Amino acid sequence: MHIEFRHLRTIKAIHDAGGLAKAADILHITQSALSHQVKGLEDQAGVELFARRSKPLRLSAAGLKLLRLAERILPEIDATEAEFAAIRQGRAGRLHIAIECHACFEWLFPVLEAFRRVWPEIDIDIRPGLAFTALQALAREDVDLVISSDPERIEGITFNPLFDYSPTFIASANSPLAAKPFVEARDFADQTLLTYPIDRARSDVFSLLLTPAKVEPKAHRQVELTTVILMLVASGRGVAVLPDWVLREVKYQPDYVTKRVTEQGLTKRLYAATREEDVTEPYMAHFLRLARTEPVKLQRA
Repeated sequence: MHIEFRHLRTIKAIHDAGGLAKAADILHITQSALSHQVKGLEDQAGVELFARRSKPLRLSAAGLKLLRLAERILPEIDATEAEFAAIRQGRAGRLHIAIECHACFEWLFPVLEAFRRVWPEIDIDIRPGLAFTALQALAREDVDLVISSDPERIEGITFNPLFDYSPTFIASANSPLAAKPFVEARDFADQTLLTYPIDRARSDVFSLLLTPAKVEPKAHRQVELTTVILMLVASGRGVAVLPDWVLREVKYQPDYVTKRVTEQGLTKRLYAATREEDVTEPYMAHFLRLARTEPVKLQRA
């Protein structure tokens, strides 16, 4: 037996209308065509679907089984068609995000809030658990966008630049390093370095400064929260290097000093990696525009 969606719509229309003539009008076909369709379906099923001598026309026990099937399936089909229509019109879609930048959580939330107000039908999710396989997940279409500061050459993946930031050194106001105009790699050799809990290869202070200079800090402690890092720094229990926008954004301001890292300073760029075919989607383009806004300005908007 080969049941098509049109068969289910036919059964429901006849049941709702109470006769073939009204059902044919609902389905926008002739009564003759509807009769042939019903006969063909009954021939396939090998049973009668209607008690034809009753008025109004009633479904048989077999017909009622098909009606229950129609009542379960057709609403799901209609909802899916509406969703596809919204996607074609650029009103709906999916934006599942993986983050390779630990500090970016605090920046991302106001971006998503501004985005959600404009695109309420977009399915938004954040996948922090994919932090170290995020780009592979993007290629597999498990996620749709990856926030990263480490672009790679991957076929079919585009790294859309967002904004530049400066990794900035912070230390207690009582630290001997507080008097220096800038810090260098060797200044970390006798310090406890506080970083987010990420791999060294993804840590700015290691990848841009310490690893190339072959300098190892006296101790290395990983801390989850920015506010805790700032508290530990202010109390003289370590030093840290954080993005300048994080320091401008944070509301907790203990007694610490900031310094350039190296005489020239360091600069890093943040990217949003997407699949090439998704960049032109209206909702994706809007998200990228919001994400390029300086974090502090976005929060004040």
